[in-house]
Amino acid sequence: MKFSIEREDFLKPLQTVIGAVERKQTMPVLGNLLLEADESSLTITASDSEIELTSSVEVSIDQKGAITVPARKLVDICRSLPEQSRIDVELSGEQLKVKSGRTRFSLSTMAANLFPRTDPLEQAQSIEIEQLVLSQAVRATAFSMAQQDVRFYLNGLLMEISEERLCCVATDGHRLAYSECATAAIPDEPIRAIVPRKTVLELSRLLNPEGGAAKVALSKNFLQITMGDSILTSKLIDGTFPDYNRVIPIDGNKELLLDRELLRGTLQRAAILSSEKYRGVRLAIDDKVLTVSSNNPEREEAVDELEIDYSGDSAEIGFNVNYLLDVLNAIDTDNARLLLKDSNSSALVMPETADTTKYVIMPMRL
Repeated sequence: MKFSIEREDFLKPLQTVIGAVERKQTMPVLGNLLLEADESSLTITASDSEIELTSSVEVSIDQKGAITVPARKLVDICRSLPEQSRIDVELSGEQLKVKSGRTRFSLSTMAANLFPRTDPLEQAQSIEIEQLVLSQAVRATAFSMAQQDVRFYLNGLLMEISEERLCCVATDGHRLAYSECATAAIPDEPIRAIVPRKTVLELSRLLNPEGGAAKVALSKNFLQITMGDSILTSKLIDGTFPDYNRVIPIDGNKELLLDRELLRGTLQRAAILSSEKYRGVRLAIDDKVLTVSSNNPEREEAVDELEIDYSGDSAEIGFNVNYLLDVLNAIDTDNARLLLKDSNSSALVMPETADTTKYVIMPMRL
């Protein structure tokens, strides 16, 4: 293997795939990147055996070949070189020589045939979805995924694709995020898949809202998304996602239209003196006033009031303040709609102008 490439052209695909490499690996070769040079392109692949990222770049190839090299060392080397520098790469015996100007590196290698590759998807449905649409749906819901929950099916994102409709749902059992978007995709049959958390985070990083359509292929056990010169392939979570329609409340009889930024500031101030363990805040709704308060075991207390356009029945309800702030950060309208019923019922939060994105937050006792 021998090729020459500009630093920026090399660094871009390296940074694209490096997220798949775990720092602690059960197989040493998974700490490496697979480099494959053919007639006119270089393909770089990273994997942790659950998710595989591949990115290609056109390059002047002097000698074809394939090898694996330490992932983070190669990325760090490219980052450290001056901008606009030329990099010469050559496989010499069991060492990969990397040269740029008067700078030289020799990296250890492992054989390419030791690197585990994902087999081509069998009986997969293929559709196209605009990256902008997919990015919006993923970003609107991903923060509600669980982390290392024993209910493994919550450690991911439910993706449903039917005729001209994409729906993403995530929940950790305490809150739920739902986003629905219109698409031009028409799958042969409705698709329902639970995408693992790491895959969702990588997908959110890689999607380019200005990058046109992404090709989405789904089989029984795998998801593959092609975005320009990059391909993400991931195993799916085998489980049954909860019926989210039963969780979304439809009987909230107290509706508030709140300035998103003012409410966020009020909550952030109240959060300062909330319990570090439970992060609880109390919302008290009365005529024209929303009072947000918190306290902690040190008997400290914070109280803040926000003027609101409300003249219904009064109510009090407690929430984890972090959940409320996460939702407000995800909403992109100036105002947020808050629907409540009573202190024992979940709250429904939505953007001001649409009901295709919904957030459900369970109450907490304070």
